[in-house]
Amino acid sequence: MSTLLIRLAAPLQSWGADSKFEERRATMREPTKSGVIGMLASALGRRREDSIDDLAELKFGVRIDQPGLLVRDYHTAKSQDGKTSYVTHRYYLSDAVFVVGLEGGAEFLQALDEALHSPVFPLFLGRRSCPPVGRLSLGISEKQLEDALSAVPWQPGYSARKRTVGAEDFLNLTVVLDSAKVGDLRRRDMPVSFSQKHRRYVYRYIVDNPKAVTIMSSFQTEHDAFSGVGEGM
Repeated sequence: MSTLLIRLAAPLQSWGADSKFEERRATMREPTKSGVIGMLASALGRRREDSIDDLAELKFGVRIDQPGLLVRDYHTAKSQDGKTSYVTHRYYLSDAVFVVGLEGGAEFLQALDEALHSPVFPLFLGRRSCPPVGRLSLGISEKQLEDALSAVPWQPGYSARKRTVGAEDFLNLTVVLDSAKVGDLRRRDMPVSFSQKHRRYVYRYIVDNPKAVTIMSSFQTEHDAFSGVGEGM
């Protein structure tokens, strides 16, 4: 088995688990399996009624490289007839970075990798208002999921890199993985169908390890184009 590695970064991300349109829409602290599968289905050009069984079968894992900050968007909305107003609270992760791993057959992963480089439909991180920034695909590793997530270099944003230079040499990163063990934590974010008429999710078991991966944080920083601005003035 091989592993496709994806970097998910954006000013805002929001990963709801089994959420419906309600006055309060929360976000998980890391990408959900349903959200990532939905993104991959969009990249492949699949419609909501199309099968996603092959995507759901991939073993899924997330490494939290930069947790981000929880922010709330407060606004009001009206019903379609305009007679009822209500307040909504929508939560997002600000300035977060994750590495997602998907383990499966090499040929299928190659097709997914190509789709990420040239997606059929626009991609977003949980909600349509959250487009990804920077490089998405980190390529395909010949390692299995856990080893691949341990081997890929740390992927934070530039500001987080600067904060860690001269600080800790190593970071302990949390990894959340699919589990086949009944009795582990459960999360209802395994999609069965994205059809608007018959949208359905089921539970999956997960392993949540806050110190699963130790990554070297000290490294040579890239040249800062603004480092000399103001000098000699």
